[in-house]
Amino acid sequence: MFIAATIALLVTMVLTLVRALLGPSIFDRILAINSFGTKIVLLIAVYGFLTNRPDFMDIALVYSLINFIGTIAVLKFFEYDDLGSGAYQEDDF
Repeated sequence: MFIAATIALLVTMVLTLVRALLGPSIFDRILAINSFGTKIVLLIAVYGFLTNRPDFMDIALVYSLINFIGTIAVLKFFEYDDLGSGAYQEDDF
């Protein structure tokens, strides 16, 4: 059962990489990379279950947080062309 889940995850990861390479817009590519990261988290969790190592869930959780923060950073970069710009300017004070 878990072997079938692993194979299904690998197939969807390949399809997600194809979407990331052929996406018509940059936001489609970012969404595909984010989905790929989510599938990696699932793959780590399934592998941890198959090898009877529950500490892999901690690794999967950390990876998912890094994936989320990285996606937000990339989206902010493409929106503002700078990671340091916030909602206010220095001249506002």
